[in-house]
Amino acid sequence: MVAVMSPADLCWDQAVNDLCSRQVGRGTRFLQLGPRGSPSDSEISPSFGLLFDIDGVLVRGKTPIPAAKRAFQKLINLQGQFVAPIVFVTNAGNCLRQTKADQLSHLLGVRITQDQVLMSHSPLRMFRKYHEKCVLVSGQGPVLDIAKNLGFQKVVSIDMLREAFPLLDMVDHSRRPKLPSSSIVNLPNIEAVILFGEPIRWETNLQLIIDVLLTNGNLSSPHQTLKVPHIPLLACNMDLIWMAEAQSPRFGHGTFLVCLENIYKKITGKDLKYEALMGKPGELTYHYAEHLIREQAARRDWKRPVHSLYAVGDNLMTDIYGANMYNRYLEERTAHKRSQAVAKVWGGIGSSTALPHEDNVDGAWENMLAAPSATSCKSILVCTGVYNPHMEVPPSAGHSIRETVFHGHRDLCFDPSLVEPNYVVQDVDAAVELIFEKEKFKIQ
Repeated sequence: MVAVMSPADLCWDQAVNDLCSRQVGRGTRFLQLGPRGSPSDSEISPSFGLLFDIDGVLVRGKTPIPAAKRAFQKLINLQGQFVAPIVFVTNAGNCLRQTKADQLSHLLGVRITQDQVLMSHSPLRMFRKYHEKCVLVSGQGPVLDIAKNLGFQKVVSIDMLREAFPLLDMVDHSRRPKLPSSSIVNLPNIEAVILFGEPIRWETNLQLIIDVLLTNGNLSSPHQTLKVPHIPLLACNMDLIWMAEAQSPRFGHGTFLVCLENIYKKITGKDLKYEALMGKPGELTYHYAEHLIREQAARRDWKRPVHSLYAVGDNLMTDIYGANMYNRYLEERTAHKRSQAVAKVWGGIGSSTALPHEDNVDGAWENMLAAPSATSCKSILVCTGVYNPHMEVPPSAGHSIRETVFHGHRDLCFDPSLVEPNYVVQDVDAAVELIFEKEKFKIQ
């Protein structure tokens, strides 16, 4: 049965499709100085927002990076409130937002709410056309709770699938059924697959996801390798590698996707297709982060619009690439609005050279999230994570910090200019100092 969708839902779905196809000291108080150096009302109305990556920037595994606590003591006022809107943008997807907020609060020693946390799967709550479909979810942690919290009503896990079809998971001999068996539970056909993050047993997940894709969601039937296209596949977190306590980066969900894509193509001869890719560096993630920044500012009753975003990260191919891609979008949007203004002026005086009318390039997604107030998103690279934690800080960001191997996702067109950070600093404490300098924040 097809769910009836409202015009707003249809607008959002169209907008999502457009975006996917286009894929980027303690207690110290701060004041912002006005043009002449005198305190202004921007003390309670900052015009900038901060986007922090977590792993490799604030923590290494479960261990806080020392600079992180120093940085966050500078970000709160005497009342323990943040002096600017802050969103923690992580590609992790193995827990609920509240759980991640509690973890960060404990590690950093400041109060953080779930409304300040953006997980790689957070934008899925906007994909309403899948919320009433039967979806298979892959990952680790409380995947069923995560899916239901996002709005999905009919959810099947890999473990549930394995239990229902015990003959399908055969790689680990010790997990094979001892006696011949058949399907135990009657599960409905799978209508979409959602990949939250890297699973624990890769061989099991790879096998069963391939089975679902090649049977059109009906595991009681044999593979149909000529079936095109396969059922919708949505993936969160494209990180090939990430930084934990080890000296070198560890495999991320992006590595699992590489395996899945290559197995599918080897079997079928066709490319695996994604309905949507979420998480950094995807543009949709930054739209959603900017939306959360504006919501925070509204709750604090800060009157000035947030014009500048600063994204702090340790990974060139996710944090820096994504921030720069979103900055490019914001610049193009600003230029387009200017051209529309010029066209309106010329049209108003009846000029024959008036520019032709163009559709709103921002797309219908603004009906849901509203148009961004930001006009720039500056990228700041720290050297405490994936980006060589033992290197010296380059003298300037213009010294062409580029990787010879593209670690981004297969479906991202590599643009070398997008891995060039606006600024390079040693750690997140230095990043906060830099932001305050650029925004003319001074210690009271």
